[in-house]
Amino acid sequence: MSAKPTRALSDEALDLIARRFAVLAEPMRLRLIHALFKTEKSVGALVAETGGTQANVSRHLQTLTHAHVLSRRKEGLQVFYSIADPSILTLCDLVCGSIEKQLARQAGAFNGGSLKP
Repeated sequence: MSAKPTRALSDEALDLIARRFAVLAEPMRLRLIHALFKTEKSVGALVAETGGTQANVSRHLQTLTHAHVLSRRKEGLQVFYSIADPSILTLCDLVCGSIEKQLARQAGAFNGGSLKP
């Protein structure tokens, strides 16, 4: 597999990229994104699905919305969230696939090695 050519990045661009990764570097935020992969959901549904508290989930939803990862819409008294940046789905798929391959290689090292039960 060959890598794509890299482009020169300014300090400002690197700062923006680092901030995007920092937003994604929180397990609860990843749970929320994962919960929204297929369809939008209300805050109550996200609290139930992720097991977080209302306050904690709301705080993370606000952070993700501020970073333009999620979008929100209000319907009556309920607020619904959805994925605003579809590239997040691609990024998550890439990272999950990479981790899956790494774990398979590590498991193969034990399965194919001389350490047999």
